[in-house]
Amino acid sequence: MASIDFKTYVDPACRAAEEFVNVCCTTMDQRRRLLPRLYTGTATLVWNGNAISGQESLSEFFEVLPSSEFQINVLGCQPVHKEATPSQTTVLVVIWGTVKFEGNKQRDFNQNFLLTAQASRGNTVWKVASGCFGFQDRAS
Repeated sequence: MASIDFKTYVDPACRAAEEFVNVCCTTMDQRRRLLPRLYTGTATLVWNGNAISGQESLSEFFEVLPSSEFQINVLGCQPVHKEATPSQTTVLVVIWGTVKFEGNKQRDFNQNFLLTAQASRGNTVWKVASGCFGFQDRAS
């Protein structure tokens, strides 16, 4: 793939990632019950080393988390080469930031996920196919 061709994939991937992260954080903080809709039916999330798979399990997991306030400090993304995910448009997203869950101190975290494009009524809808979230505690 020539570099000029790759750039045609990078710009839309970055726009999709930024929009998705904004929607995801707002949904997590304000409309948590809708969060599983942002995941594919077979998605897996690894949360601090614990795997949760499928929308029903994700829904149960998100339901028990305390309310939150996410702040994204850094967002990185790149399209996944079409040879790695044939016939599927996929974007790797990496974010770093802080989160404060009710009753807990603010903590640093990082999260990465693979977004995959899904066709829905003539539109492209991005959904998480796989993700990993982890707190980043500083060494004392």
